[in-house]
Amino acid sequence: MEREAVIQVKDLYKVYRMGDTRVYALNGVDFEIYRGEFCAITGPSGSGKSTLLNMLAGLEHPSKGEIVIAKKHIERLNERQLVAFRRERVGFIFQSYNLIATLNALENVALPLSFRGIGRTARNKRAGQYLKLVGLEKFIKHMPNQMSGGQQQRVGIARALAVSPQIIFADEPTGNLDSKTTMEILRLMKKIVREQNQTLVMVTHDNNLATYADRIFKIIDGKIVHIEEGHREVDLLEAEKAAGTHEEAAGAADREAAEKEVREETVTERQTEDKRQGDQDEKVGES
Repeated sequence: MEREAVIQVKDLYKVYRMGDTRVYALNGVDFEIYRGEFCAITGPSGSGKSTLLNMLAGLEHPSKGEIVIAKKHIERLNERQLVAFRRERVGFIFQSYNLIATLNALENVALPLSFRGIGRTARNKRAGQYLKLVGLEKFIKHMPNQMSGGQQQRVGIARALAVSPQIIFADEPTGNLDSKTTMEILRLMKKIVREQNQTLVMVTHDNNLATYADRIFKIIDGKIVHIEEGHREVDLLEAEKAAGTHEEAAGAADREAAEKEVREETVTERQTEDKRQGDQDEKVGES
C-alpha cells in the first residue's frame, strides 16, 4: 500500500542578507513526510532546523522552492490565506507551553475552537474529551500555576489536538521537562498520532529525544545530511544515569590527576629541600 505524502518539500532555500553577505539558513532541502508519521528534525544550534519548521508552518516565506502540504502550495499563499491554513490544518506544541494564565485547563484547550466559531457547549465538550485523552480529566478546572510542567504540556498537547489538525508541529516540546516526564510526553504524542492517523513534526537538538520518532532528519548548515529510521528508543533515564556516571568518572579522574600533580610537586619540593640541606651540611663539614 502506497503511503500518502502530506508534506512535500522541493529545492527549498532561505537566504538572509547581512550587509553584502548571503547567509543560507536553508540550502536546497528536499524530502517527504507521510500521513501518520512522527518525524524529528535534529541538528546543532544554527543548523536551520527552526527555520525549516517555520517554513513548514507558513510562518516564514522561502527564498526559493516549494512546500506542498495537503496538496496545497503554501509558499504561494498570502498572509490571510496562511492564517486560515494554520487555523484549519495545523496544531502547535510549544516548549514553554504558552497557556493563558487566567484560563483553566478546559478553557485553554477550548480557546482555539472559539476562533472557528464553535459554540461554547460544543467546544467545552470537545476540550474535555481531549483532556481525558491525555489523562487530565481530573484537572479540567485547574489553572496553569496549579499544574506541574508535565501536566501543562499535556494541556498543550490536548489544545493542539482539539482542532483536529492534519499536522502537528512541536518545537522542543519537552525542553523544560525532566527525563521521566519527557519520556511520558513523547510516548503519549507518538501513541495519539498513531491512533488519530495524524502527522507530527518535532524539532529538537537532542539526539536521544529524536529516537522516539519514526524517522530522524539530520540537518547541518541548512542541508539534510542524513535520514535515519529503524532505530531503537533511548531510555532517557538510563542515558542520564550513564552521563552522570561518565561525568563522575571524569571528575574522579580529574581529582586523581590533580592529587598526583600535588604529590609530584611535594616530592620535588622535598627533594629540593633535601638537596639544599645536604649542600648546607656539606659546607658546614668542610668548614
